[in-house]
Amino acid sequence: MVFDHVGKIFPDGTEALADINFTVNPGEFVTVVGPSGCGKSTLLRIASGLDHETSGDCRIDRSNIGYVFQDATLLPWRNVKANVELLAELHGMSATERAELSRPAIELVGLSGFESHYPRQLSGGMRMRVSLARSLVLRPPVFLFDEPFGALDEITRELMNEEALRLFTHEGFAGLFITHSISEAIFMSTTVHVMSARPGKIVASYDIPFEYPRSPDLRFEPEFARLNGELSRALRGAHS
Repeated sequence: MVFDHVGKIFPDGTEALADINFTVNPGEFVTVVGPSGCGKSTLLRIASGLDHETSGDCRIDRSNIGYVFQDATLLPWRNVKANVELLAELHGMSATERAELSRPAIELVGLSGFESHYPRQLSGGMRMRVSLARSLVLRPPVFLFDEPFGALDEITRELMNEEALRLFTHEGFAGLFITHSISEAIFMSTTVHVMSARPGKIVASYDIPFEYPRSPDLRFEPEFARLNGELSRALRGAHS
């Protein structure tokens, strides 16, 4: 996934993005943080093909992308198994093929035994696990995450960070993650980019030195705290 001098100006003249340059390779988990309204979600929409750049070039194979939204976006009338099978069903796969694909995805996110449950019967974290499993079914080489854990309480959010990283290390996809949380960005990522206020530009980039898999206790290490301070200062500067 390559962003090559990507810019975006909306029809009303609003300049959302300006000269965005970075690459996400397989096995890299890249996070973008920035002020509200700086164009982070617009960046994901361009990557997914839901929107289009007005300058530069975004190069990505869109034939098989995993997209995890801010909300779990589950269909309330479908149980866990049926929700997880949705993308395979839309691709015209048979019931047997869908079952073969959904079973390991459900196991991978730790929801075995909940296949017959409906979204209303699940906690917020469990609903996000279903969303992750649904995206995993087709084994996409690229994952886009649009602040997927922002609505969860802090402890559940940390657990979902760990779950997403477990999937990342298992699958080896290229991940592009959007968040407002600096600690989440550091814990998850190989690289963190800080975006300025609109029009969004990359104003600072940090290579995260920690090896995978990452222990929850990493959040209490001095180097983690140092990076948190550096990114906090960069993000405060990005607001100005």
